[in-house]
Amino acid sequence: MRIISDFHIHSKYSRATSRDMDITNILKWAEKKGIDIIGTGDFQHPKYFGELKNKLKEAAPGLYKLKKGNSKSYALLTTEISNIFKQGGKVRKIHTLIFMPDIYAAEKFSKVLAKKGNTDADGRPILGFSVKELVKITLDICPDAIIIPAHAWTPWFSVFGSKSGFDSLEECFEEETKNIKAIETGLSSDPAMNWRISALDNITLISNSDAHSLRKIGREANVFEANYDYFEIKKIIENKDIKKFLYTIEFFPEEGKYHYDGHRLCNINMHPRDAIANENKCPVCFKPLTLGVLHRVEELADRPWDYKPDNAVPQKHLIPLEEIIADALETMPGSKTVQMEYEKMLVKGGTEFEILLDRTKEELLKITNEKIVDAIMLVREGKVNVIPGYDGEYGKISIFGNLTDFKDKTKNLQMKLFGD
Repeated sequence: MRIISDFHIHSKYSRATSRDMDITNILKWAEKKGIDIIGTGDFQHPKYFGELKNKLKEAAPGLYKLKKGNSKSYALLTTEISNIFKQGGKVRKIHTLIFMPDIYAAEKFSKVLAKKGNTDADGRPILGFSVKELVKITLDICPDAIIIPAHAWTPWFSVFGSKSGFDSLEECFEEETKNIKAIETGLSSDPAMNWRISALDNITLISNSDAHSLRKIGREANVFEANYDYFEIKKIIENKDIKKFLYTIEFFPEEGKYHYDGHRLCNINMHPRDAIANENKCPVCFKPLTLGVLHRVEELADRPWDYKPDNAVPQKHLIPLEEIIADALETMPGSKTVQMEYEKMLVKGGTEFEILLDRTKEELLKITNEKIVDAIMLVREGKVNVIPGYDGEYGKISIFGNLTDFKDKTKNLQMKLFGD
């Protein structure tokens, strides 16, 4: 059966996260979105772990459901750990996803981490030892755990990040590299960008939302042909089984907040070639630019842009349904008009992913107006307009909207700085 999974989210116990992100609401919205397996996020946080333990029951191998209610979606015990440490003469800041197959292993892991740092200050704790040691600790506690470098290209906190990362998995994990079977590509990168790096050919590329609010759940996800079974999904990921890993659901990577190079304080948003021409310095304040994911991939790539490995897992780029409705109705995604139309479409058309992925144009015309249907079809074809994100600013994406003025402003600024 088709299983849509989003493994990386955060709970209300993480910084800058909605107070609504508790396990009951998370599972409710997972069902609404059409996500079959959702990560719990933050399981090592003492208060949140107590809630998970009290509210969840095992309903399939390694997967949980609410004790009360009949949610169709399953939860998988996941968390994200931040390690800040010195290695190779530099300060490194690496975020890592940890999946656990049962509540007992998760509890043991949480207790060990609590002895090594403050795990109740934030849902994503900051710990002062190497990520290589994190791998050892995790697998000593539970050999069936899954360990995945999170948002692998983000400049500040990732394995390949331009600010504090490494140039290879081997440089980062050393003798523990053999236990790293997958990486999370992150919102500012998609699999196609990663295909340019031959060293990642046997690494499985997964995609998750990293959601900090309920409506952001599922903005990226993974689609498997599998049963509801943690161990089967673990096997698919670790073996890069392209017969059972059907595709990933992707952000348009330009919309990610670290795609281009730039300097937010000076409103400078630059393509890497222009940044390189200016010695990677801000042309306004002359400080170093934050080099984005596109730049970093280019630094490490050993293949051209159109290269696709034979064993690549396919990708599909989507825009969340509320954003599509808002674009078609020329209003904001959070408006009451959009929310009413969204709920109406779900009642008539099924889950959000069924609407975005499965419904034919004829079926869609029965549940909403023609302009919204046209917008969904254009997104499926990849016909969207995007102004790339940079230095912590999300990109701007539009289906029908006119981004010409914004593009002209950007082009004119760069022409002044670098010439035509």
